[in-house]
Amino acid sequence: MPLRNTAASVRPAPQPIKIGVLEDDPIMGESLVQRLTLEGYETIWWKTGTEALENLKKYGTPDVMICDIRLSDMSGEDVFNQAMPQLESTPVLFITAFGNIEQAVRLMRKGADEYITKPFEMEDFLNRIESLSYHQEISPAGVYETLGVSDSLCEIEGTLRRIADVESNVLLTGESGSGKEVAARFLHEVSGRAEKPFISVNCAAIPSDLMESELFGHERGAFTGAHGRHLGYAERVGEGTLFLDEIGDLPLHLQGKFLQLIQEREFTRVGGEESIPFQARVVAATNHDLQVAVAERRFREDLFYRINVIPICVPPLRDRQDDILPLVCGYMEYFAKQFRRDVQTLSSAAEEAVLAYDWPGNVRELRNRIERAVALADNPVLRAQNLFPEADEASSKDEIPTLQQVREASERRHIQRVLEHTDGNASAAAGLLGVSRTTLWEKMKKLGI
Repeated sequence: MPLRNTAASVRPAPQPIKIGVLEDDPIMGESLVQRLTLEGYETIWWKTGTEALENLKKYGTPDVMICDIRLSDMSGEDVFNQAMPQLESTPVLFITAFGNIEQAVRLMRKGADEYITKPFEMEDFLNRIESLSYHQEISPAGVYETLGVSDSLCEIEGTLRRIADVESNVLLTGESGSGKEVAARFLHEVSGRAEKPFISVNCAAIPSDLMESELFGHERGAFTGAHGRHLGYAERVGEGTLFLDEIGDLPLHLQGKFLQLIQEREFTRVGGEESIPFQARVVAATNHDLQVAVAERRFREDLFYRINVIPICVPPLRDRQDDILPLVCGYMEYFAKQFRRDVQTLSSAAEEAVLAYDWPGNVRELRNRIERAVALADNPVLRAQNLFPEADEASSKDEIPTLQQVREASERRHIQRVLEHTDGNASAAAGLLGVSRTTLWEKMKKLGI
């Protein structure tokens, strides 16, 4: 399966995940199948509910199923209800219009895994598919050889290897897109749990009224719409690794129950009485300051200390320049293969540009820029304007942006970000930037801020 947001190497898996797409709209269906295929997934496209049900019975289930709710011959809910015996533990993602969110929530309570509303961003859709795909992955595609080449990532790698087979909880902190989930997967793959499931849960993406059921599962009849038993993440992960991303967004009323889960090492499904042992390792991540959240009573202090046994801060990409070119080359090679493009190298100006840029979106932004550049490439050599078209557009001439232009664009974004952080307080921003207030004002004037 494809690896996204990788901190060291980019490599397709030998056996692609199979995804079933039930979509009767020809434009939407073709678009989804085309993009999923480019991402390295094997796809099956069903254009009616009847066709999907017949194929599921005849050929078995895919690894992940995508299902539109409104279909020409029946509803996606009808398909889901009829296919439950075949689907078993297959993750199902529903696509819904705004008016059908209540129905989508009802389906999740029945056992569906995710829903996404139209119109949606393709990146969000692909992230959800990747997460569901990893829920199905029992044996990893292969252990990462290394986490990165910079001193900071080599140090983190050493720490992760040392704690790989201890039971202590780990808290990964760092900016969005810096590679916290990659570090969590690395820890899982170099541990004795590598053959067990790795389940990633984005606490910010699941509606709060569904979170308890998704984490702990529920019994039939636990609430309206609970027509069958649903196994939650805590049960499905088994002896593997449960990764809770954006744990700072875990609803306050569930923080106590999660604390009990990791303290008592057992849980009960919603509506159930049986205590079920919890055997997984917990790794959490956040891009927020949880100590501030504790002070503001948005996060339980006892839970903070429970998950913060081994804290690891993943530095932003701009602070580990040695990782930039290996990442660029890895993604360039990966997308060249995926898109069948004859892209082989970077120009010298492009190398200078990627090293001068401060990557505010971190590895996620780097990946997206390389993907776009390779997809649109008409030359074996990627040029600076392929990677930074905004700098090219800002130039009055149709030429490669200079290193100074790229640096100024990077400085502008960084100063704007710091000013947002300080709510426009220039004195505070100057202190954080390590310059005088006068120097900051001069910079802002020069850069048009």
